[in-house]
Amino acid sequence: MENTKKHLKYKHIISKYGIFFVLIAMISLMSFLSPSFLKSRNIINIVRQISVIGLIAYGVTFVIISKGIDLSSGSVLAVSAVIAASLVQTPDWAAKMYPNLPVLPLFIPIIIALSVGALIGLINGSLIAKTGIPAFIATLGTMISIRGFALLYADGRPISSLRDSYNFIGQGKIFGFPVPVLIFLIMGLISHILLKHTRFGKYVYAIGGNKEAAFVSGVNVDKYLMLIYSYAGMLAALSGIVLSARISSGQPGLGVSYELDAIAAATIGGTSHSGGIGTIGGTIIGALIIGVLNNGLDLINVSAYWQQIIKGIIIIGAVVLDMRKNNKRK
Repeated sequence: MENTKKHLKYKHIISKYGIFFVLIAMISLMSFLSPSFLKSRNIINIVRQISVIGLIAYGVTFVIISKGIDLSSGSVLAVSAVIAASLVQTPDWAAKMYPNLPVLPLFIPIIIALSVGALIGLINGSLIAKTGIPAFIATLGTMISIRGFALLYADGRPISSLRDSYNFIGQGKIFGFPVPVLIFLIMGLISHILLKHTRFGKYVYAIGGNKEAAFVSGVNVDKYLMLIYSYAGMLAALSGIVLSARISSGQPGLGVSYELDAIAAATIGGTSHSGGIGTIGGTIIGALIIGVLNNGLDLINVSAYWQQIIKGIIIIGAVVLDMRKNNKRK
């Protein structure tokens, strides 16, 4: 009897914290294979690299928990990046390109870009909630359309000569920490609080668990679906601001396939595509696993082709484990 209790206890710990143990195992393996892996500069570099994908992944986590999907994140990143970049060019360059446009305070282009992202998310949510179109189709359509709009807006060319104050968002440091890392951590905390300690988060889980039951319980499902996708769109826009500031250029080709990496991070982190299950902490660990994998394999000179194969196998494995856990719950 006592052995059975211990077995169940260990099984519960592995089920709950297994993904964390996987991360520790990967870090241990990579540090063994490459002595430079655990250097502080490399660790900070890993977190900086995953910050853009991680921001998208936070929003995707909300979407997947609600039993949806968002394929438009990469395109939202691109259009927000080019819009923000066009409004934060250096005064001399802006005067040549937009002679009638005054020099705007930095916060205005940022708010405009975030609003564009939230608006696209609202369109996604409205299409899904009001027309009944599957989320895959709705967001696939906006993914294609918004990418086309980004190319049209920027005339297919990068928008450069950005102000130093804007570039600081992607390149600067505060107390020795890269600003993208701080933004990633702060938004992670905010997203965790929203998901775990607010009515909004409670309804996200309720909608994903059983949409009909949530509706019967008095939840305005359509309203909260629109809010969920708006939040995801805003975070994708924020990632576009961070990325364009990091490379000092707004490019309409940014963010291609980023939505897939974000979905992978959430999935690896335990967010269930069956709906109603997922945490921001798990998504952070999922993003770190992808970051550790990419960085470690680069350090030991593994081909980029093999990296894609390995990443795909890990994603499939995560989904198989998720399905097995859900079947056991049933």
